[in-house]
Amino acid sequence: MIKKAFQKYINNFRGFSREIWILTIVTFINRAGTMVLPFLSKYLKEDLGFSYSQVGWIMVSFGCGSMLGAWLGGKLADKIGFYKVMIFSLFTSGLMFFGLQKITSFEGLIVAIFLIMAVADMFRPAMFVSLAAYSKPENRTRSLTLVRLAINLGFAAGPALGGLIIMSSGYSGLFWVDGITCITAILVFWILVKEKKKSAYLDKENSGEILTNSVFKDTPFWLFLITCLITGIMFFQLFTTIPLYHGEQFNLSEFQTGLLLTFNGVLVFFLEMPLVNYIEKKKISAVKIVTYGCLAMSLSMFLLLVNFWAGILIIMMVFMTFGEMFAFPFANSFAISRAPKGHEGRYMAIFAMSYSLAHILSAKTGMEIIERFGYQTNWIFMGSLGLIGVSVGFLVLKFIKKESKI
Repeated sequence: MIKKAFQKYINNFRGFSREIWILTIVTFINRAGTMVLPFLSKYLKEDLGFSYSQVGWIMVSFGCGSMLGAWLGGKLADKIGFYKVMIFSLFTSGLMFFGLQKITSFEGLIVAIFLIMAVADMFRPAMFVSLAAYSKPENRTRSLTLVRLAINLGFAAGPALGGLIIMSSGYSGLFWVDGITCITAILVFWILVKEKKKSAYLDKENSGEILTNSVFKDTPFWLFLITCLITGIMFFQLFTTIPLYHGEQFNLSEFQTGLLLTFNGVLVFFLEMPLVNYIEKKKISAVKIVTYGCLAMSLSMFLLLVNFWAGILIIMMVFMTFGEMFAFPFANSFAISRAPKGHEGRYMAIFAMSYSLAHILSAKTGMEIIERFGYQTNWIFMGSLGLIGVSVGFLVLKFIKKESKI
């Protein structure tokens, strides 16, 4: 029975091209090495002695740099090709991490973090376009899911390794390892994967879903981005307000909060690929699945209103994780399916920017609401925002049904 279940699970990983597997390994190396990010606010507060307000502004510059990087990455992926953008982004950001440890002033870090994120996040839209170029249309969502597994595994390993490095050699060791892993990852990619000048998988005939020539005239896409933005705002609460709530409301330790986040990673690792495979076989609309994901996240926020029983945190995490597994892989799949040939980078840039904006809005909005009105108001606000996202998702479905009749 166990052998049969294991074989069924392994079968979900068949059918990927060699390039997709290499991209997955590169992503894992890169994400496992991105150890600075989970410790950045801690480094700024405890090591450099900045105030909460200053840390907040540096994190805003982080988000703004991320947005600019996503936009530039997409534009350049269309102009010079995703391959060159990916190599430039990881190699240069690796070198920049070496220098970041030397900058310790508030103004210097505002500029430095902004520039590093602008270069580092050029990688994201280019990587999304590479997934479309190296995988068949029917494997596209599963390819992204495979890369997401690598990201999750990398994030699971990274903070633990980062903690050990800080204990042994301080924060400077962290910057060195981060830079080295960025450069190592992209060198592996450059040696093993050759540039693809033209992908048959991006031809109009094969895509079958080309709808408009200008991203700015694509109304369903822009409405869809509102739902993506809202799912991002709710999801990022996991890393901003929710860990604080765990401690203040339920007296959970950092270790217990870490276990809940690990539970999220374990569920994603074992369930996301089979789930995506099943949904793709059933040919359920990507927009419908993302809308259900938004609903699950919304319910997870409302569940936090139960503030007298710690067990609710596990149930909440199950809803949030299923929301994440529904929303994120299929959102990417829908976004790339809307892009006409030669505009893939532009579409994926705007798509990636919606999550960068969510990163900025999630922390700032959540913290402000909690400071002024308390945690309960924040959960009501976030849950209600989720319901707006669900309504917009159903509106996008109506638009797409109209398009299919034309």
